[in-house]
Amino acid sequence: MKNAFVNVQMDELNPKFEQAVTRETPIYGRGNGIRSDFQRDYTRLLHCKAYRRLRHKTQVFFAPRNDHVCTRIEHVGHVASVSATIAKYLGLNEELTQAIAIGHDIGHAPFGHAGEEILNSLMKQKEGANAPKKFWHERNSLFFADFIETLDDPNGIKKTLNLTYAVRDGLVCHCGEIDQQGLKPRDNAINLYDIKRPGLVQPYTWEGCIVKLSDKIAFLGRDLEDARTYHILDMGSYRQLREIVAETLGITKNGKPISHRSGRAVNTTVLINDMIVDLCQNSTPEDGLYFSESYARFITELKKFSFANIYNHWRLKEFQKYAQNVLETIYSTLMRTQPYAQHGRIPFSMNSYPNLGKTFEEWLICYSNYATILGKDRRKLLHYETPTVFDIFDNESFQKCVIEYISGMTDQFAIECFNEIISF
Repeated sequence: MKNAFVNVQMDELNPKFEQAVTRETPIYGRGNGIRSDFQRDYTRLLHCKAYRRLRHKTQVFFAPRNDHVCTRIEHVGHVASVSATIAKYLGLNEELTQAIAIGHDIGHAPFGHAGEEILNSLMKQKEGANAPKKFWHERNSLFFADFIETLDDPNGIKKTLNLTYAVRDGLVCHCGEIDQQGLKPRDNAINLYDIKRPGLVQPYTWEGCIVKLSDKIAFLGRDLEDARTYHILDMGSYRQLREIVAETLGITKNGKPISHRSGRAVNTTVLINDMIVDLCQNSTPEDGLYFSESYARFITELKKFSFANIYNHWRLKEFQKYAQNVLETIYSTLMRTQPYAQHGRIPFSMNSYPNLGKTFEEWLICYSNYATILGKDRRKLLHYETPTVFDIFDNESFQKCVIEYISGMTDQFAIECFNEIISF
């Protein structure tokens, strides 16, 4: 029902509001502000460099050269559009919803989820095979927002984004790959860095819950469209898709499937529209965010179909081997520089690959205690007022420093650095 959630939206009347707009430190004002706290968060994320780099990061198909195939930044745009539509109809806070949506993937690694798994495998798992992942992109989005991404203040000094609690919470809790009916926000504010696994803690706000579901809605249809573009799906796949549509959304007559959606009609705009409408018609504040039984089954079966026919396609699997070689080579190369970093000699250790060396040294200057080794106030020369996050004398901290640096790379830049390393 339209405006069914208006009484639980995140505004001044909501008992959670004071916590939701809390920042780690007070944010500066210009004396002429017309934006709300959540609008400020939206524009701060929109202008940060990690958001800009999403245009050259994988969504599903690696380093695409086809301009009409979805990259990570277009996926983020889809999530923002879907979540705004749902929030507006249900009567929730569109500004908060948009802010979470625009920033939810700023911590994504190059080469999509394959890159995420590669970086996680490179981090030492001291606790064994069942230990929590050490690198997962939802937590990395929070980490980048809190410690890495900067904007210039009115004096031209680069400072961290300093987002509100509600937006930071939405970033780390946005995992949408887990099927769940009756999604509701949690009641209590928590230390967001106490969250150890993706998908287990629900967002603090209804708006965060909307983004979590919109993430799922956005990728299912578009991934099918891109698979068609690259001729990934064969005739058997289309028959299977028609059967899924008929069994979950359609009816049969005289043993033949009849559906308002044929296999080929299951595309981006059709799926997004139908799933949005279904969610809006079936959700209430009392019961939570719900899809109808038929659409819940359809989403589950469509995800199974996509994993079997798209995400595990042999062409993508072959590129994953290449991506692993690329990221492991960059990682091992940078890990060898630790002794040189401790003596302020990164350029000397990386003179054979100057592009990688230059950007990595800039990273160390901005985010580690490397600047103090140089004996110059290099961080101030770059106008950075950011906390020292990494200790180059500590092995585990230096490893995290390398992993985080790599996670910020675009697909193309990672490939360029790899080629620089292996070229003679």
